[in-house]
Amino acid sequence: MSDTAPTARTPGGLRRVIAPLALAQFICSFAGSNMNVMINDISEDLDTTVQGVQIAITIFLLVMAALMIPGGKLTDRYGRKRCLLTGLVVYGVGALLSAMAPGLGVLILGNSILEGVGTALLIPPVYILTTLLFTDTTSRARAFGTIMALGGIGAAAGPLIGGLITSALSWRAAFVFQALVIVAIIVLSRRIEDPLPPDPTRPFDTVGTLLSAIGLVLVITGILATDNNIWLMLALLVLGALFLAGFFQWVRARERAGKEPLLSTSLFRSRTSNLGLATQNTQWLLLMGVSFTVASYLQVVRGYDAIQTGVIFTAATLGILVSSLAAERLAKRRAQRTLILTGFATTIAGIVVLTLVVAGSPSPWAFAPGLLLIGLGLGVMLTPSVNIVQSSFTEAQQGEISGLSRSISNLGSSLGTAIAGTILVAGLTSHAYAAAMITLAVVGLTGLTAAALLPRHPPHAPAPTGPQDVSSPASDE
Repeated sequence: MSDTAPTARTPGGLRRVIAPLALAQFICSFAGSNMNVMINDISEDLDTTVQGVQIAITIFLLVMAALMIPGGKLTDRYGRKRCLLTGLVVYGVGALLSAMAPGLGVLILGNSILEGVGTALLIPPVYILTTLLFTDTTSRARAFGTIMALGGIGAAAGPLIGGLITSALSWRAAFVFQALVIVAIIVLSRRIEDPLPPDPTRPFDTVGTLLSAIGLVLVITGILATDNNIWLMLALLVLGALFLAGFFQWVRARERAGKEPLLSTSLFRSRTSNLGLATQNTQWLLLMGVSFTVASYLQVVRGYDAIQTGVIFTAATLGILVSSLAAERLAKRRAQRTLILTGFATTIAGIVVLTLVVAGSPSPWAFAPGLLLIGLGLGVMLTPSVNIVQSSFTEAQQGEISGLSRSISNLGSSLGTAIAGTILVAGLTSHAYAAAMITLAVVGLTGLTAAALLPRHPPHAPAPTGPQDVSSPASDE
Protein backbone atom coordinates (compact mmCIF):
# COMPACT_ATOMS: atom_id res chain seq x y z
CA MET A 1 0.00 0.00 0.00
CA SER A 2 1.27 3.46 -0.79
CA ASP A 3 1.81 6.26 1.69
CA THR A 4 -1.41 7.82 0.53
CA ALA A 5 -3.51 5.38 2.54
CA PRO A 6 -2.51 6.59 6.01
CA THR A 7 -2.89 10.20 4.95
CA ALA A 8 -6.36 9.45 3.68
CA ARG A 9 -7.38 8.22 7.13
CA THR A 10 -6.70 11.60 8.75
CA PRO A 11 -9.61 14.07 8.75
CA GLY A 12 -7.88 16.45 6.34
CA GLY A 13 -6.71 13.64 4.09
CA LEU A 14 -10.18 12.09 4.09
CA ARG A 15 -11.77 15.33 2.93
CA ARG A 16 -9.18 15.82 0.19
CA VAL A 17 -9.65 12.33 -1.20
CA ILE A 18 -13.38 11.91 -0.75
CA ALA A 19 -14.54 15.38 -1.88
CA PRO A 20 -13.73 15.01 -5.62
CA LEU A 21 -14.71 11.32 -5.67
CA ALA A 22 -18.09 11.97 -4.04
CA LEU A 23 -18.73 14.99 -6.27
CA ALA A 24 -17.97 12.85 -9.32
CA GLN A 25 -20.62 10.33 -8.26
CA PHE A 26 -23.00 13.20 -7.49
CA ILE A 27 -22.79 14.82 -10.91
CA CYS A 28 -23.17 11.52 -12.77
CA SER A 29 -26.24 10.58 -10.73
CA PHE A 30 -27.58 14.11 -11.15
CA ALA A 31 -27.24 13.80 -14.93
CA GLY A 32 -29.32 10.63 -14.90
CA SER A 33 -32.34 12.24 -13.22
CA ASN A 34 -32.32 16.02 -13.68
CA MET A 35 -33.69 15.77 -17.23
CA ASN A 36 -36.86 14.17 -15.83
CA VAL A 37 -38.20 17.61 -14.86
CA MET A 38 -37.21 19.15 -18.20
CA ILE A 39 -39.33 16.82 -20.31
CA ASN A 40 -41.83 19.47 -21.40
CA ASP A 41 -39.24 22.26 -21.78
CA ILE A 42 -36.83 20.18 -23.86
CA SER A 43 -39.55 18.63 -26.04
CA GLU A 44 -41.02 22.06 -26.82
CA ASP A 45 -37.65 23.78 -27.39
CA LEU A 46 -36.21 21.02 -29.57
CA ASP A 47 -39.55 20.19 -31.25
CA THR A 48 -39.54 16.58 -30.09
CA THR A 49 -41.76 14.34 -27.93
CA VAL A 50 -41.81 12.97 -24.41
CA GLN A 51 -40.67 9.65 -25.88
CA GLY A 52 -37.76 11.42 -27.59
CA VAL A 53 -36.55 12.81 -24.26
CA GLN A 54 -37.03 9.39 -22.63
CA ILE A 55 -34.85 7.84 -25.35
CA ALA A 56 -32.10 10.43 -24.69
CA ILE A 57 -32.19 9.68 -20.94
CA THR A 58 -32.18 5.93 -21.49
CA ILE A 59 -29.31 6.04 -24.01
CA PHE A 60 -27.21 7.99 -21.49
CA LEU A 61 -27.81 5.33 -18.84
CA LEU A 62 -27.30 2.55 -21.37
CA VAL A 63 -23.94 3.88 -22.62
CA MET A 64 -22.77 3.96 -19.02
CA ALA A 65 -23.90 0.39 -18.41
CA ALA A 66 -22.38 -0.92 -21.66
CA LEU A 67 -18.97 0.73 -21.19
CA MET A 68 -18.51 0.55 -17.42
CA ILE A 69 -16.82 -2.87 -17.50
CA PRO A 70 -14.20 -1.89 -20.13
CA GLY A 71 -13.85 1.42 -18.28
CA GLY A 72 -12.89 -0.49 -15.15
CA LYS A 73 -10.33 -2.56 -17.06
CA LEU A 74 -8.70 0.53 -18.57
CA THR A 75 -7.85 1.78 -15.07
CA ASP A 76 -5.35 -1.09 -14.65
CA ARG A 77 -3.63 -0.24 -17.92
CA TYR A 78 -3.59 3.55 -17.81
CA GLY A 79 -4.00 4.31 -14.12
CA ARG A 80 -6.98 5.21 -12.00
CA LYS A 81 -6.31 8.94 -11.74
CA ARG A 82 -5.63 9.32 -15.47
CA CYS A 83 -8.90 7.57 -16.35
CA LEU A 84 -10.73 9.73 -13.82
CA LEU A 85 -9.41 12.96 -15.33
CA THR A 86 -9.97 11.80 -18.92
CA GLY A 87 -13.55 10.87 -18.09
CA LEU A 88 -14.13 14.26 -16.47
CA VAL A 89 -12.90 16.11 -19.57
CA VAL A 90 -15.04 14.01 -21.94
CA TYR A 91 -18.04 14.51 -19.69
CA GLY A 92 -17.48 18.27 -19.53
CA VAL A 93 -17.30 18.55 -23.33
CA GLY A 94 -20.55 16.58 -23.59
CA ALA A 95 -22.27 18.88 -21.09
CA LEU A 96 -21.29 22.01 -23.01
CA LEU A 97 -22.38 20.45 -26.31
CA SER A 98 -25.75 19.57 -24.75
CA ALA A 99 -26.19 23.15 -23.56
CA MET A 100 -25.84 24.37 -27.15
CA ALA A 101 -27.89 21.58 -28.79
CA PRO A 102 -30.09 22.83 -31.66
CA GLY A 103 -32.00 19.55 -31.84
CA LEU A 104 -32.53 16.15 -30.27
CA GLY A 105 -29.70 14.55 -32.27
CA VAL A 106 -27.02 16.88 -30.87
CA LEU A 107 -28.51 16.52 -27.38
CA ILE A 108 -28.16 12.74 -27.67
CA LEU A 109 -24.56 13.14 -28.90
CA GLY A 110 -23.59 15.46 -26.04
CA ASN A 111 -25.65 14.15 -23.14
CA SER A 112 -26.28 10.51 -24.01
CA ILE A 113 -23.02 9.62 -25.78
CA LEU A 114 -20.20 11.89 -24.56
CA GLU A 115 -21.46 12.24 -20.99
CA GLY A 116 -22.17 8.51 -20.95
CA VAL A 117 -18.64 7.66 -22.15
CA GLY A 118 -17.13 10.14 -19.70
CA THR A 119 -19.07 8.61 -16.84
CA ALA A 120 -17.95 5.08 -17.81
CA LEU A 121 -14.34 6.27 -17.61
CA LEU A 122 -14.55 8.24 -14.37
CA ILE A 123 -16.85 6.20 -12.14
CA PRO A 124 -14.80 2.95 -11.86
CA PRO A 125 -11.76 4.88 -10.52
CA VAL A 126 -13.99 6.43 -7.85
CA TYR A 127 -14.82 3.03 -6.38
CA ILE A 128 -11.40 1.48 -6.97
CA LEU A 129 -9.58 4.35 -5.25
CA THR A 130 -12.00 4.26 -2.34
CA THR A 131 -11.54 0.51 -1.88
CA LEU A 132 -7.74 0.72 -2.09
CA LEU A 133 -7.29 3.75 0.15
CA PHE A 134 -9.68 2.75 2.94
CA THR A 135 -8.78 -0.76 4.04
CA ASP A 136 -10.74 -1.33 7.25
CA THR A 137 -14.50 -1.85 7.48
CA THR A 138 -15.30 1.33 9.41
CA SER A 139 -13.32 3.81 7.30
CA ARG A 140 -14.47 2.13 4.08
CA ALA A 141 -18.10 2.28 5.23
CA ARG A 142 -17.61 5.98 6.01
CA ALA A 143 -16.07 6.64 2.60
CA PHE A 144 -18.66 4.65 0.66
CA GLY A 145 -21.37 6.22 2.81
CA THR A 146 -20.27 9.69 1.74
CA ILE A 147 -19.97 8.73 -1.92
CA MET A 148 -23.28 6.88 -2.02
CA ALA A 149 -24.95 9.69 -0.09
CA LEU A 150 -23.93 12.22 -2.73
CA GLY A 151 -24.80 9.73 -5.47
CA GLY A 152 -28.26 9.18 -4.05
CA ILE A 153 -28.71 12.89 -3.42
CA GLY A 154 -27.64 13.64 -6.99
CA ALA A 155 -30.28 11.26 -8.32
CA ALA A 156 -33.00 12.37 -5.90
CA ALA A 157 -32.16 16.10 -5.93
CA GLY A 158 -31.62 16.14 -9.69
CA PRO A 159 -35.28 17.04 -10.26
CA LEU A 160 -35.17 19.83 -7.66
CA ILE A 161 -31.88 21.38 -8.79
CA GLY A 162 -32.77 20.88 -12.45
CA GLY A 163 -36.20 22.38 -11.82
CA LEU A 164 -34.77 25.45 -10.08
CA ILE A 165 -32.25 26.09 -12.85
CA THR A 166 -34.79 25.45 -15.61
CA SER A 167 -37.40 27.75 -14.06
CA ALA A 168 -34.94 30.54 -13.26
CA LEU A 169 -32.92 30.36 -16.49
CA SER A 170 -33.47 27.49 -18.93
CA TRP A 171 -32.90 23.76 -19.28
CA ARG A 172 -29.66 24.55 -21.12
CA ALA A 173 -28.25 26.22 -18.00
CA ALA A 174 -28.55 22.89 -16.17
CA PHE A 175 -25.87 21.48 -18.50
CA VAL A 176 -23.67 24.53 -17.91
CA PHE A 177 -24.04 23.79 -14.19
CA GLN A 178 -22.77 20.27 -14.82
CA ALA A 179 -19.74 21.61 -16.72
CA LEU A 180 -18.91 23.96 -13.84
CA VAL A 181 -19.06 21.12 -11.32
CA ILE A 182 -16.76 19.08 -13.56
CA VAL A 183 -14.20 21.91 -13.52
CA ALA A 184 -14.36 22.00 -9.71
CA ILE A 185 -13.81 18.22 -9.53
CA ILE A 186 -10.78 18.44 -11.84
CA VAL A 187 -9.25 21.11 -9.60
CA LEU A 188 -9.92 19.08 -6.42
CA SER A 189 -8.58 15.88 -8.03
CA ARG A 190 -5.06 17.30 -8.31
CA ARG A 191 -4.29 16.12 -4.76
CA ILE A 192 -5.36 12.51 -5.38
CA GLU A 193 -2.49 10.04 -5.64
CA ASP A 194 -2.96 6.70 -7.37
CA PRO A 195 -2.00 3.99 -4.82
CA LEU A 196 -1.05 1.52 -7.57
CA PRO A 197 1.12 2.20 -10.65
CA PRO A 198 -0.49 1.65 -14.10
CA ASP A 199 0.54 -1.38 -16.12
CA PRO A 200 0.74 -0.41 -19.84
CA THR A 201 1.42 -4.04 -20.74
CA ARG A 202 -2.01 -5.20 -19.57
CA PRO A 203 -3.98 -6.50 -22.60
CA PHE A 204 -7.41 -5.09 -23.50
CA ASP A 205 -10.17 -7.40 -24.76
CA THR A 206 -11.63 -5.44 -27.70
CA VAL A 207 -13.80 -8.30 -28.99
CA GLY A 208 -15.25 -8.90 -25.53
CA THR A 209 -15.99 -5.18 -25.19
CA LEU A 210 -17.91 -5.11 -28.47
CA LEU A 211 -19.87 -8.28 -27.73
CA SER A 212 -20.93 -7.16 -24.25
CA ALA A 213 -21.78 -3.60 -25.32
CA ILE A 214 -23.83 -4.68 -28.34
CA GLY A 215 -25.67 -7.29 -26.27
CA LEU A 216 -26.65 -4.78 -23.57
CA VAL A 217 -27.72 -2.17 -26.13
CA LEU A 218 -29.95 -4.66 -27.94
CA VAL A 219 -31.61 -5.83 -24.71
CA ILE A 220 -32.47 -2.31 -23.52
CA THR A 221 -33.57 -1.24 -27.01
CA GLY A 222 -35.84 -4.27 -27.09
CA ILE A 223 -37.53 -3.13 -23.88
CA LEU A 224 -37.98 0.37 -25.34
CA ALA A 225 -39.61 -1.12 -28.45
CA THR A 226 -42.33 -2.87 -26.41
CA ASP A 227 -44.97 -0.21 -27.01
CA ASN A 228 -44.23 0.05 -30.75
CA ASN A 229 -43.80 -3.46 -32.12
CA ILE A 230 -43.95 -6.69 -30.15
CA TRP A 231 -42.10 -8.63 -32.86
CA LEU A 232 -39.32 -6.05 -33.02
CA MET A 233 -39.05 -6.26 -29.24
CA LEU A 234 -38.71 -10.04 -29.31
CA ALA A 235 -36.16 -9.91 -32.13
CA LEU A 236 -34.00 -7.37 -30.28
CA LEU A 237 -34.18 -9.27 -27.00
CA VAL A 238 -33.22 -12.54 -28.69
CA LEU A 239 -30.33 -10.90 -30.55
CA GLY A 240 -29.17 -9.25 -27.35
CA ALA A 241 -29.25 -12.57 -25.50
CA LEU A 242 -27.25 -14.21 -28.32
CA PHE A 243 -24.57 -11.50 -28.21
CA LEU A 244 -24.30 -11.80 -24.42
CA ALA A 245 -24.09 -15.59 -24.68
CA GLY A 246 -21.37 -15.13 -27.31
CA PHE A 247 -19.58 -12.77 -24.94
CA PHE A 248 -19.44 -15.36 -22.14
CA GLN A 249 -18.31 -18.04 -24.60
CA TRP A 250 -15.53 -15.69 -25.75
CA VAL A 251 -14.51 -15.02 -22.15
CA ARG A 252 -14.28 -18.72 -21.36
CA ALA A 253 -12.28 -19.36 -24.54
CA ARG A 254 -9.75 -16.65 -23.64
CA GLU A 255 -9.40 -17.99 -20.12
CA ARG A 256 -8.81 -21.52 -21.42
CA ALA A 257 -6.13 -20.11 -23.74
CA GLY A 258 -4.43 -18.42 -20.79
CA LYS A 259 -5.31 -14.90 -22.00
CA GLU A 260 -6.84 -12.12 -19.92
CA PRO A 261 -10.53 -11.59 -20.79
CA LEU A 262 -12.57 -8.41 -20.38
CA LEU A 263 -14.34 -9.99 -17.43
CA SER A 264 -13.07 -12.97 -15.46
CA THR A 265 -15.60 -15.72 -14.80
CA SER A 266 -14.09 -15.93 -11.30
CA LEU A 267 -16.02 -12.75 -10.46
CA PHE A 268 -19.24 -14.78 -10.58
CA ARG A 269 -18.05 -17.59 -8.30
CA SER A 270 -18.83 -15.65 -5.15
CA ARG A 271 -22.45 -16.25 -4.16
CA THR A 272 -22.32 -13.29 -1.78
CA SER A 273 -21.07 -10.95 -4.49
CA ASN A 274 -23.66 -12.20 -7.00
CA LEU A 275 -26.48 -11.52 -4.56
CA GLY A 276 -24.96 -8.13 -3.74
CA LEU A 277 -24.87 -7.25 -7.44
CA ALA A 278 -28.52 -8.28 -7.76
CA THR A 279 -29.47 -5.90 -4.93
CA GLN A 280 -27.47 -3.07 -6.52
CA ASN A 281 -29.22 -3.55 -9.86
CA THR A 282 -32.64 -3.52 -8.22
CA GLN A 283 -31.89 -0.49 -6.04
CA TRP A 284 -30.95 1.73 -8.98
CA LEU A 285 -33.81 0.33 -11.08
CA LEU A 286 -36.23 1.42 -8.34
CA LEU A 287 -34.60 4.83 -7.87
CA MET A 288 -34.58 5.78 -11.55
CA GLY A 289 -37.90 4.06 -12.30
CA VAL A 290 -39.73 5.92 -9.53
CA SER A 291 -38.03 9.20 -10.47
CA PHE A 292 -39.04 8.95 -14.13
CA THR A 293 -42.58 7.73 -13.39
CA VAL A 294 -43.43 10.37 -10.81
CA ALA A 295 -41.76 13.23 -12.74
CA SER A 296 -43.56 12.31 -15.98
CA TYR A 297 -46.91 11.93 -14.22
CA LEU A 298 -46.57 15.27 -12.43
CA GLN A 299 -45.70 17.19 -15.57
CA VAL A 300 -47.76 15.51 -18.28
CA VAL A 301 -50.89 14.47 -16.34
CA ARG A 302 -51.09 17.05 -13.56
CA GLY A 303 -49.45 19.87 -15.49
CA TYR A 304 -46.85 20.88 -12.89
CA ASP A 305 -43.84 22.88 -14.06
CA ALA A 306 -40.19 21.98 -13.50
CA ILE A 307 -39.79 23.77 -10.18
CA GLN A 308 -43.01 22.37 -8.70
CA THR A 309 -41.97 18.87 -9.73
CA GLY A 310 -38.50 19.35 -8.26
CA VAL A 311 -39.86 20.61 -4.92
CA ILE A 312 -42.05 17.50 -4.56
CA PHE A 313 -38.92 15.33 -4.92
CA THR A 314 -37.33 17.08 -1.92
CA ALA A 315 -38.86 14.42 0.34
CA ALA A 316 -36.88 11.65 -1.40
CA THR A 317 -33.71 13.74 -1.30
CA LEU A 318 -34.10 14.30 2.44
CA GLY A 319 -34.66 10.60 3.04
CA ILE A 320 -31.55 9.55 1.11
CA LEU A 321 -29.44 12.25 2.77
CA VAL A 322 -30.42 11.25 6.30
CA SER A 323 -30.01 7.48 5.87
CA SER A 324 -26.87 7.59 3.70
CA LEU A 325 -24.98 9.86 6.06
CA ALA A 326 -25.80 7.44 8.88
CA ALA A 327 -24.07 4.61 6.98
CA GLU A 328 -20.98 4.51 9.21
CA ARG A 329 -22.97 4.38 12.44
CA LEU A 330 -25.38 1.79 11.05
CA ALA A 331 -22.50 -0.38 9.77
CA LYS A 332 -21.16 -0.62 13.34
CA ARG A 333 -24.48 -1.68 14.82
CA ARG A 334 -26.14 -3.87 12.21
CA ALA A 335 -25.14 -6.53 9.70
CA GLN A 336 -25.02 -5.36 6.11
CA ARG A 337 -27.62 -7.99 5.20
CA THR A 338 -30.00 -6.52 7.78
CA LEU A 339 -29.55 -3.01 6.41
CA ILE A 340 -30.26 -4.15 2.85
CA LEU A 341 -33.37 -6.08 3.94
CA THR A 342 -34.62 -3.07 5.87
CA GLY A 343 -33.94 -0.81 2.90
CA PHE A 344 -35.94 -2.92 0.48
CA ALA A 345 -38.86 -3.33 2.89
CA THR A 346 -38.99 0.44 3.47
CA THR A 347 -38.68 1.25 -0.24
CA ILE A 348 -41.46 -1.17 -1.22
CA ALA A 349 -43.66 0.32 1.50
CA GLY A 350 -42.94 3.76 0.06
CA ILE A 351 -43.96 2.66 -3.43
CA VAL A 352 -47.22 1.20 -2.09
CA VAL A 353 -47.96 4.43 -0.19
CA LEU A 354 -47.06 6.49 -3.26
CA THR A 355 -49.51 4.48 -5.35
CA LEU A 356 -52.45 4.38 -2.95
CA VAL A 357 -52.32 7.87 -1.40
CA VAL A 358 -51.70 9.73 -4.66
CA ALA A 359 -54.63 7.97 -6.33
CA GLY A 360 -56.97 9.24 -3.62
CA SER A 361 -55.72 12.82 -3.25
CA PRO A 362 -55.22 15.69 -5.73
CA SER A 363 -52.78 17.44 -3.36
CA PRO A 364 -49.11 17.52 -4.41
CA TRP A 365 -48.19 16.90 -0.75
CA ALA A 366 -49.69 13.41 -1.10
CA PHE A 367 -46.43 12.42 -2.79
CA ALA A 368 -44.27 13.37 0.21
CA PRO A 369 -44.78 10.36 2.56
CA GLY A 370 -44.12 7.77 -0.14
CA LEU A 371 -41.09 9.58 -1.56
CA LEU A 372 -39.66 10.04 1.95
CA LEU A 373 -39.94 6.31 2.65
CA ILE A 374 -38.35 5.46 -0.70
CA GLY A 375 -35.48 7.86 0.00
CA LEU A 376 -34.91 6.45 3.48
CA GLY A 377 -35.00 2.86 2.20
CA LEU A 378 -32.61 3.43 -0.68
CA GLY A 379 -30.19 5.43 1.44
CA VAL A 380 -30.01 2.66 4.05
CA MET A 381 -29.02 -0.05 1.56
CA LEU A 382 -26.94 1.66 -1.15
CA THR A 383 -23.71 1.68 0.88
CA PRO A 384 -23.82 -1.88 2.33
CA SER A 385 -24.59 -3.36 -1.10
CA VAL A 386 -21.52 -1.70 -2.61
CA ASN A 387 -19.35 -2.59 0.37
CA ILE A 388 -20.36 -6.26 0.25
CA VAL A 389 -19.42 -6.55 -3.42
CA GLN A 390 -16.18 -4.55 -3.37
CA SER A 391 -14.95 -6.23 -0.18
CA SER A 392 -15.42 -9.72 -1.63
CA PHE A 393 -12.40 -9.39 -3.94
CA THR A 394 -8.67 -8.86 -3.77
CA GLU A 395 -6.81 -5.66 -4.56
CA ALA A 396 -5.80 -7.05 -7.97
CA GLN A 397 -9.44 -7.62 -8.92
CA GLN A 398 -10.73 -4.18 -7.93
CA GLY A 399 -10.59 -2.84 -11.50
CA GLU A 400 -12.74 -5.68 -12.80
CA ILE A 401 -15.27 -5.82 -9.98
CA SER A 402 -15.63 -2.04 -9.84
CA GLY A 403 -16.45 -1.93 -13.55
CA LEU A 404 -18.87 -4.86 -13.23
CA SER A 405 -20.51 -3.38 -10.12
CA ARG A 406 -21.08 0.01 -11.72
CA SER A 407 -22.23 -1.61 -14.96
CA ILE A 408 -24.83 -3.68 -13.10
CA SER A 409 -26.03 -0.59 -11.22
CA ASN A 410 -26.29 1.52 -14.37
CA LEU A 411 -28.00 -1.32 -16.18
CA GLY A 412 -30.56 -1.17 -13.39
CA SER A 413 -30.95 2.58 -13.96
CA SER A 414 -31.45 1.97 -17.69
CA LEU A 415 -34.00 -0.76 -17.04
CA GLY A 416 -35.86 1.42 -14.54
CA THR A 417 -36.25 4.27 -17.03
CA ALA A 418 -36.97 1.93 -19.94
CA ILE A 419 -39.59 -0.18 -18.15
CA ALA A 420 -41.37 2.71 -16.44
CA GLY A 421 -41.14 4.87 -19.56
CA THR A 422 -42.52 2.13 -21.79
CA ILE A 423 -45.56 1.66 -19.56
CA LEU A 424 -46.19 5.40 -19.28
CA VAL A 425 -45.66 6.30 -22.94
CA ALA A 426 -48.10 3.54 -23.91
CA GLY A 427 -50.80 5.65 -22.22
CA LEU A 428 -49.91 8.41 -19.77
CA THR A 429 -52.95 8.27 -17.46
CA SER A 430 -53.60 7.56 -13.81
CA HIS A 431 -53.96 3.88 -14.67
CA ALA A 432 -50.59 3.85 -16.45
CA TYR A 433 -49.01 5.54 -13.44
CA ALA A 434 -50.44 2.88 -11.12
CA ALA A 435 -49.32 0.10 -13.48
CA ALA A 436 -45.75 1.45 -13.54
CA MET A 437 -45.60 1.76 -9.75
CA ILE A 438 -47.02 -1.74 -9.19
CA THR A 439 -44.43 -3.12 -11.62
CA LEU A 440 -41.67 -1.38 -9.66
CA ALA A 441 -43.02 -2.78 -6.38
CA VAL A 442 -42.90 -6.31 -7.81
CA VAL A 443 -39.30 -5.72 -8.93
CA GLY A 444 -38.56 -4.52 -5.40
CA LEU A 445 -39.76 -7.86 -4.05
CA THR A 446 -37.12 -9.64 -6.16
CA GLY A 447 -34.47 -7.42 -4.59
CA LEU A 448 -35.85 -8.21 -1.15
CA THR A 449 -35.59 -11.92 -1.94
CA ALA A 450 -31.96 -11.55 -3.06
CA ALA A 451 -31.17 -9.65 0.15
CA ALA A 452 -32.77 -12.39 2.27
CA LEU A 453 -30.44 -14.94 0.66
CA LEU A 454 -27.30 -12.99 1.63
CA PRO A 455 -25.21 -14.65 4.35
CA ARG A 456 -25.43 -13.08 7.80
CA HIS A 457 -21.62 -13.03 7.97
CA PRO A 458 -20.15 -12.20 4.51
CA PRO A 459 -16.87 -14.10 3.93
CA HIS A 460 -13.51 -12.35 3.92
CA ALA A 461 -12.02 -11.31 0.61
CA PRO A 462 -9.43 -13.88 -0.48
CA ALA A 463 -6.67 -11.31 -0.23
CA PRO A 464 -3.10 -12.50 0.13
CA THR A 465 -2.12 -9.57 2.33
CA GLY A 466 -3.45 -8.77 5.78
CA PRO A 467 -4.25 -5.05 5.37
CA GLN A 468 -6.52 -5.77 2.41
CA ASP A 469 -8.56 -8.36 4.28
CA VAL A 470 -11.88 -6.77 5.11
CA SER A 471 -13.55 -7.88 8.29
CA SER A 472 -17.16 -8.95 8.34
CA PRO A 473 -19.66 -6.38 9.57
CA ALA A 474 -21.27 -6.67 12.91
CA SER A 475 -24.07 -9.19 12.99
CA ASP A 476 -27.45 -9.04 14.64
CA GLU A 477 -27.62 -11.00 17.80
